[in-house]
Amino acid sequence: MNYYLVKSEPGTWSWDQQVKEGRTYWDGVRNYQASNFMKEMKVGDLALFYHSGKDREVVGIVKVVKEYYPDHTDKSGRFGMVDLEVVKGFEKAVTLKEIKGEKSLSEILLVRNSRLSVMGLGEGEFKKICEMGGTKI
Repeated sequence: MNYYLVKSEPGTWSWDQQVKEGRTYWDGVRNYQASNFMKEMKVGDLALFYHSGKDREVVGIVKVVKEYYPDHTDKSGRFGMVDLEVVKGFEKAVTLKEIKGEKSLSEILLVRNSRLSVMGLGEGEFKKICEMGGTKI
């Protein structure tokens, strides 16, 4: 199993909307590095759901339920998307400030390249953030 972090502005697509929908596609990614991470995703892989923008916090966990396929919103035909399904919310949101303050997370892409909307995580990093959020997998 692989682990990821997916980011969305709450005003565009929020955790509450994801929970209400349950399962939906993750579209609109137009960065090649982020797109390459999506191409690696396999059914069953887990991802942290991160509110970007003003909130800057991890709020829940989603699971990949459909692997990379063409993004219907991409007129160029170069980018794709995956389908994600809610696993569970965090007991306590984990802020970017808290993540930056945790030495064991100092090398994750969220800290080093915060502009990516999809990024890979190591298993230990994923579990540490879940632990910080009071959530066990």
